[in-house]
Amino acid sequence: MAQQNKKLVFFEKWIDPLAETLIAEIQGIDVIRLSYDAPEADNWRAMAEAHGYQIRPGAELKAPWFGSRALLAACPNLLAICTPGVGYDIVDVDACTEAGVLVVNQAGANSAAVAEHALGLMLALSKKIVVADRALRRPGRLDRFLFTGNELHGKTVGIIGFGSIGACLAKLCRAFDMTVLAYDPQRSEDAVRQKGGQKVSLEDLLRNSDFVSLNCPLSDETEGMLGRDQFACMKPTAYFITTARGGIHKEDDLFEALKDRRIAGAGLDVFSDEPPNHRHPLLTLDNVVATPHNAGLTVEAKQSMARSAVHQWASILNGGPPRSLVNPDVWDRYTDRYERMFGTRPAQA
Repeated sequence: MAQQNKKLVFFEKWIDPLAETLIAEIQGIDVIRLSYDAPEADNWRAMAEAHGYQIRPGAELKAPWFGSRALLAACPNLLAICTPGVGYDIVDVDACTEAGVLVVNQAGANSAAVAEHALGLMLALSKKIVVADRALRRPGRLDRFLFTGNELHGKTVGIIGFGSIGACLAKLCRAFDMTVLAYDPQRSEDAVRQKGGQKVSLEDLLRNSDFVSLNCPLSDETEGMLGRDQFACMKPTAYFITTARGGIHKEDDLFEALKDRRIAGAGLDVFSDEPPNHRHPLLTLDNVVATPHNAGLTVEAKQSMARSAVHQWASILNGGPPRSLVNPDVWDRYTDRYERMFGTRPAQA
């Protein structure tokens, strides 16, 4: 069978320009840039021929180009969807598995950036950095003792989701001699202990932590997992931090807990709707520090995610295994499809 170039499509731009430079150097792959402004019919024709789809981040992704069941039905040649970062809630993973389509993410590529951001939010809140900065910019006499903060040293951090980012955050927190509690049903006690944490139940984590950091993916299991009852378990002096995904915590319940000072404050990098309206209730509170889902967007992390995605595409489209496969149950179905298209089976993952 004659060698056939594989077609890889993306909309507008990659997470970093480095990716386009690197992917252009790989033989056997035709890279096709699509535009949201192009006629939709033209985009669908290109998508229908594509073997790979490098999807955009959720905040920049436009309908109907989500990794949905409808998109899969219109793309019979599609073999893989690759996300720009760790999150994959913009892709219907179950539908991909049924269709024999790989879902690939860049797990680990931005772990340091996100973990540092979570630690930064912890410091900003406990040291009252943001509220003091705001006060200093207003006219009038300033009482600096009103901004007396707390140290991280010796406190307890509870990390929900002890994957690559959670483990990286734990390592940073140990520099402050913090006790690390972890809740992650997917990790064994030994695995958590090896990364410097103590595996506990969610309730124990919430009751005993001075900082609760959310670092798990958004899924059917985690959606809405933190609400009124969970915030009620937290200490009134505790802070809630999330650099994960909006939708894992219930924003209305968090607002009530913060407004009534049932918890001390929150550091939020994610919202259910992004970007949030500037009148969002949570943004009206002085005990909230918020950022626009940019925890993983350092110069270094963007380049790392770009390299990771390119390397995975180079492997996948040339018959190799991906480095970070979200839906391993798809493998047999995927390899059958690949063989029917190209006459050879991919290397075993």
